[in-house]
Amino acid sequence: MIQFVSNRGGGAAVGFETAILAGFAPDGGLYVPTELPKISVATLASWKGKTYTEVAYEILSLFIPKSVISETELKQILADSFSTFYHPDLIPIYQLTSEEEVYIQELFHGPTLSFKDVAMGFIVNLFNFFLKRKGEKMTIIVATTGDTGPAAAHATIGKEHLDTWVLYPKELITEEQERQMTTITASNVHAVGVAGCPDGADDLDLLIAEMFADKDFKEKLNLSSVNSINWGRVMMQTVHYFYGYLQTVDKVGDALNFAVPSGAFGNLCSGSLAREMGLPVGKFIIANNQNACLTRIFTEGVFSKAPIIACPASAIDILIPYNFWRYLYFATGQDGAKINEWITTFEATGKVVFDKATFKAYREGFIANSISDEQTLATIQQIYKLEAYLLDPHAAVAVAAAQNLKAELTKGTKTLCLATAHPCKFPESIQTTLGLEKEALPITAKHSSVEAAKLLCQRGYNCHYDHMRQAIKHSMLAKK
Repeated sequence: MIQFVSNRGGGAAVGFETAILAGFAPDGGLYVPTELPKISVATLASWKGKTYTEVAYEILSLFIPKSVISETELKQILADSFSTFYHPDLIPIYQLTSEEEVYIQELFHGPTLSFKDVAMGFIVNLFNFFLKRKGEKMTIIVATTGDTGPAAAHATIGKEHLDTWVLYPKELITEEQERQMTTITASNVHAVGVAGCPDGADDLDLLIAEMFADKDFKEKLNLSSVNSINWGRVMMQTVHYFYGYLQTVDKVGDALNFAVPSGAFGNLCSGSLAREMGLPVGKFIIANNQNACLTRIFTEGVFSKAPIIACPASAIDILIPYNFWRYLYFATGQDGAKINEWITTFEATGKVVFDKATFKAYREGFIANSISDEQTLATIQQIYKLEAYLLDPHAAVAVAAAQNLKAELTKGTKTLCLATAHPCKFPESIQTTLGLEKEALPITAKHSSVEAAKLLCQRGYNCHYDHMRQAIKHSMLAKK
C-alpha cells in the first residue's frame, strides 16, 4: 500500500487520509507518495474513449485504498466534484488551424472558469467526506494569485465541516477574480484582501507557512490548506495530462508535448509525475511570463528570487515555485535530506545554485521560455485574427512559448497547450489587445457568471501587508 512521507525527510510515513487533511508534513515539507504506480501502454490504450471522470477514477484508485474510500464513494465524490462544470465534455480539446500540430486543452469550464476548479472541487469534497466521517470541522486557508482563491471559495460554499479563508494581494488580481470571492454570501467563506504586498501572493504563502509552524494557532483552528501544497491537488492534476493525451494522440504510445503556463510549478509537477507513471511525453514546455523564476531554474540551474513584475498573465506572477521541491524529490532519487538542505539554504540566503549532476537530472525532458507582455498580447491578437479563437493571457503564454521553442521539438509531434483560465477574467488585456470597446468584445470574452457578479455587493476583510500577521490571525480566531 502506498504511504506518504515528507519531501524534507522528517517524520514517519502516513496514510492517504492523514496526508490529505494535514496539508503540510510536520517538518514543513510537502507530502509525497513512497512510490508512484506504473501504467503500461496497454493499460493506457484501454482507457481511450473513456470520459474524464472515468479516467480520473482509474488513476486515483491507484493511490487511494478501497479500505479508505470505496469504489462507490470515490465515484460519487468525482461525480459531485464535476457536476457544476459548464461544458458537457468537462475538458474539451480545440485544434488550432493556424498552427501546425498545436492543440488547446480548455481547462476553464468549471464554476470559477479556471483550471483550479478541476482539482479544487475534488479536494474540497474529499476533505468534507473525511471530516464528516470523523465528525470534525476544519479551517482551510488559501493564498491566491487570482484563480486558486475563487475555486476554493466556491467549492466550499455550504460545506458544513469546513471554514475557508482566502487571502489575495489587492491590486494584483483582476476585479473579476476578486468579485468571484467577495460576492459569495456563504457564512463559511471569508475573503481577505491584503494591500501593499511587495512580493504579491508569495508574501501570503509565507504567512500561511508561518501559521502552520505556530502549533498553538494551528491546533486551535484545526488548520489545513488546499493550495497545491496539498498532495490531493497535485494527484488530481495528473488526470488532465492522461486525459488530454488520450484525446489528442493518433496512436497510444506516440509522444505528446505539453506547453504549460507556469508559476508555482504545481501543474507541471503533476505532469512530471504522470510522465514518471508511464505517460509518453515528448517535452514539457515551461511557459513563464516575465517573472522568469522557472526559466532561471531550468536554463541556469539557479533557484533565486527577484522583484515581482505585474504581468497580464497574473496567475503565474510567482517568485518562489514551491512545488519544484516536490518534483525535485523524485528527479534526484527521493533523497529527503538533500531536499531539506537545499530548502534550508534558500530560506537562509534566497538562492540555491544546483550542481551539474542535479541540474542535468531535473531538466531532462523540460525546455523553458519566458514570454514578454508584448508577445503575450500579440499572440492573443494573432490567433484571434487568424481563426477567431480567443486565448486568455495564460494560454497565450503557453502558445507563444510553443512557437518560440518549435525548433527544439521533434518534428511531427503534436503539442498540447494548457489553457488555464477563461478570457472573460481578463477583460482589460483583451480590450487592449483587440482594440475594441468593452461593449464590442466578442461573446467568447464574456461569461454570464462573471457578468452577474458585477451587479452584486462585495463583502470581505481588508488589511495592509505591514500588519497582516496580527490582523488576519485576529479575524480568524474571532470567527472560530
